[in-house]
Amino acid sequence: MKPLSFFPQAEVRAIRGVFADIDDTITTEGQLTAEAYTAMERLRSLGLAVVPVTGRPAGWCDHIARMWPVDGVVGENGAFYFRYDREKRRMSRYYIDGEEKRTANRKRLAALGQQIVEQVPGAAISSDQLYRETDLAIDHCEDVAPLPISSVDHIVTLLDDAGATVKVASIHINAWFGSYDKLSMTKKFAADCLDVNLDDAEGYFSFIGDSPNDAEMFAFFSHAVGVANVRDFEDRLKIAPTYVTKNKSGAGFAELATFLINVLERR
Repeated sequence: MKPLSFFPQAEVRAIRGVFADIDDTITTEGQLTAEAYTAMERLRSLGLAVVPVTGRPAGWCDHIARMWPVDGVVGENGAFYFRYDREKRRMSRYYIDGEEKRTANRKRLAALGQQIVEQVPGAAISSDQLYRETDLAIDHCEDVAPLPISSVDHIVTLLDDAGATVKVASIHINAWFGSYDKLSMTKKFAADCLDVNLDDAEGYFSFIGDSPNDAEMFAFFSHAVGVANVRDFEDRLKIAPTYVTKNKSGAGFAELATFLINVLERR
């Protein structure tokens, strides 16, 4: 992983948008700082698209799409995207699965979550589970004492054995039934809402994240960036981002925004 100073300025000048993880990337210790919020506003003021790509739930994503200075949000690890048209005061919601399938999967996931809580001491269902449409989130360090790696691995095995897709994030272990992921829905959002084919135009966008559940995004985007705390997961990252910030979490996100803005304002 290289410092941002290695990001070629000619390629920075071509950047049209930033996709960003939320937890421990835009936020810092669970808080959205003024610095990070302002960074999103500054990017959009220059005409760049800003799109959070997160494991957080549908209920939160509705709020984010409406209230944050963003162009939309991809949520629950790629199960959907939400986009709010402020002029028309209308929310667009696109789900990969229909309502009937989502309802059936929620029942399966609820039973699986109960099994995990009973079998893994210290594990808990995430406090935001009630707002989720499509996945199960097991808290491994947000509102519970941090679980040892052995317990995290045990949970992953239980979820794998149940046939779920599993991703380990900085605070949660997310599981769902289906083959979608953050990248597939990001491509769908880009096509539908930005009129961009990312397979042809990924070089015009950057992605910034912090943990193993961002691996497919790190692999796809040549201008992928990790906030400094991504180094905490170096031994568990299948694919590392191209660049890494000096600062952690929201300060690292703001660092990337400032770097891009300083170059773009001179173009």
